[in-house]
Amino acid sequence: MDGSDGASVDGEDEGSGQASPDAGAADTVADASPLAGLFAPERVAVVGATEREGSVGRAVTANLQRSFDGDVVPVNPSAEAVLGLSAVDSVAEADADLAVVIVPPAAAVEVVEQAGEAGTDDVVVITAGFGEGGPEGVARERELVAVADEYDLNLVGPNCLGIISTPVGLNATFAPRNALPGDISFMSQSGAFVTAVLDWAAERDLGFREVVSLGNKAVLDESDFVAHWGADEGTDVVLGYLEGIDDGAGFIETAREVTAETPVVLVKSGRTEAGAHAAASHTGAIAGSEAAYEAGLDQAGVLRAESVQELFDSAAALAGQPVPESDGVAVVTNAGGPGVMATDAVGDSGLELASFTDATHEALSERLPDNANVYNPVDVIGDAPVERIADTMDIVLDDPNVGACVVITCPTATLSFDDFGDAVVAANESGVPLAACLMGGADAANANRRLAKAGVPTYFDPARAVRSLDALRRYREVREREYAAPTEFDVDRGHVRERLAEAARNDETRLGVEAMDLLDAYGIPTPAGEVVDSPSEAERVARDIVGDTADGTDDEAGVVMKLVSPDILHKSDIGGVKVGVPPDDVADAFEDLVSRARRYQPDATVLGVQVQELLDTEDGVETIVGTNRDPQFGPLVLFGLGGVFVEVLEDTTVRVAPVAEPEARRMLDDIDSAPLLRGARGREPVDEDAIVETIGRLSQLVTDFPAILELDVNPLVVTPEGATAVDIRLTIDPDEVAGIDPEAAGEAADGDQHRTTTDTADTTETDR
Repeated sequence: MDGSDGASVDGEDEGSGQASPDAGAADTVADASPLAGLFAPERVAVVGATEREGSVGRAVTANLQRSFDGDVVPVNPSAEAVLGLSAVDSVAEADADLAVVIVPPAAAVEVVEQAGEAGTDDVVVITAGFGEGGPEGVARERELVAVADEYDLNLVGPNCLGIISTPVGLNATFAPRNALPGDISFMSQSGAFVTAVLDWAAERDLGFREVVSLGNKAVLDESDFVAHWGADEGTDVVLGYLEGIDDGAGFIETAREVTAETPVVLVKSGRTEAGAHAAASHTGAIAGSEAAYEAGLDQAGVLRAESVQELFDSAAALAGQPVPESDGVAVVTNAGGPGVMATDAVGDSGLELASFTDATHEALSERLPDNANVYNPVDVIGDAPVERIADTMDIVLDDPNVGACVVITCPTATLSFDDFGDAVVAANESGVPLAACLMGGADAANANRRLAKAGVPTYFDPARAVRSLDALRRYREVREREYAAPTEFDVDRGHVRERLAEAARNDETRLGVEAMDLLDAYGIPTPAGEVVDSPSEAERVARDIVGDTADGTDDEAGVVMKLVSPDILHKSDIGGVKVGVPPDDVADAFEDLVSRARRYQPDATVLGVQVQELLDTEDGVETIVGTNRDPQFGPLVLFGLGGVFVEVLEDTTVRVAPVAEPEARRMLDDIDSAPLLRGARGREPVDEDAIVETIGRLSQLVTDFPAILELDVNPLVVTPEGATAVDIRLTIDPDEVAGIDPEAAGEAADGDQHRTTTDTADTTETDR
């Protein structure tokens, strides 16, 4: 565990604070939030306050004493006063709105209970030694949660750094530096990261409204704070560093509402390989934990940053600039090289260089020297005074094709950075998003501060400036995104219950083509066919499918035959699939398939052979639709290019189920091979509506039945006429299957429209 996340309260902790700027007056926290009182207390009790040098209790008390607008009450039965403040013996005597708990873990639960009994609604438990500390700590954290539930407490932590609220000067942390006032609210699952960010931000005059160290998230978690800041008119941007999200589905629901008005940007660490079930299916191998977070955050409307620098670069633009009306970017520079760097960065982003109108070109030609470049990027050349740059910005910002602008300046003898800053501030009145690059050091410091106060983000690197504008574009797309409720399809749940109960009775956890009837029950088209256990039955089914001519010869290309064995997953690897088998050859093919299985894996269970209709796929595309169950986000749905190369090409995209129609259509747009679906190289476009419906139906199936851990439909053959599931493979959770009531499994499903709620597995605390 990172030692600065929580307090072990044994006298070994660091954290005697340094003086920091007064938070000053600011807007009050939105009363609409149930957490409003947490960040706007009038009286704070510090339970464990002490004068001992180097202790967390001293650091928290000193930090509050320096900046808090209200009353600070030390709680220490062994002292009459702490740092000149009169002390009380217990939290019950403090009569506080907020209690900050810094006592040994064995006593912390009792203190929180006393706070609840005394009517204190908000508690911050800095003390460590809970869920992160082994079985005893886990049990102690359960007690803490039970007390918080009993008294309906807003509890932060345990094992955290504390909280900050600059509007009221609240610094209830043991960080060595306070936050400057601002309009960014920030949460972190690592307390050490908070201290680093506060120090880094102070050097850049970057301010915060509220800061939360989440700690173990025993009671309040990221969803609670996102909802709170979404209701807070003083918060312009929500930032966060997270190592995990316990309730992924709940977070998506909460964040989706907030991001419609307030941007949320997160750094998510802990990128992991796929989990223990990865090898069981193609979907499991591709849609691992990282893919779940990518999908979940995207569906929540959250912008994901890849680094701390990108997190705050994005925040600077989102807090100070409007979203662009179009993707066209103008680049104005007094140096060719940085202009090229910006152009390259535009090409790497979702933006594009704006195409200027003829009027813009004419105006630039009139105002700029002959050797200047009047095309985008506009190079005003190195001898440009600030007036030339200002004129150029006015012209390009007036162009209707320009949605945003990057203006770059390098130091020259003809240009003052301070004057340049004033010109950019004036240009900022245009309403077109701006980002500035002042490619200098100390000489640019004053101008950078001037621009920051005016809401114009500034950077040394042109690529960072472009990426910040791209964050604005991404957020515009979030606000424009269409959301809808998932479609409720009329399905036969009773048949699926019965089929899964049968699997439970037979101790089956993996099913293959013998389970195609599950797809039929949910309205997903499948080819005609049966699973048979003898050569004669195979021949009978083949003739039923293909038919005979009068002379006994076949009138079609034949049938597809597939080995059916739960122990042999990749049947094509051992020649376990035969395509285009005439009815006269089906009996021999049956014997050959079974023999191959015996040679490959003598102890394998062979259930028989599936004889299936051969589809005409000349105009079709082989795709995959699959599902996997993530511990945090629940069932995931994957779509992409299918067939035997799915894991090689990995041209797939993932969403958290249930997947509504607009989201399913976005999945089709996401894959690189989307042109194959839409008629590339003269082919007729496939039926995209059929794919969207299949995604929705499969999403409903795995949402209805948590017993299905993984499921692959591969290939799903899509033609201009529709989509057909050719093969299936699924893995079942034995515990969930065993819980299916066999009697309920036999009930009729007509009119059964009940949607089973997807359970999300409990997770343990992530070590920091």
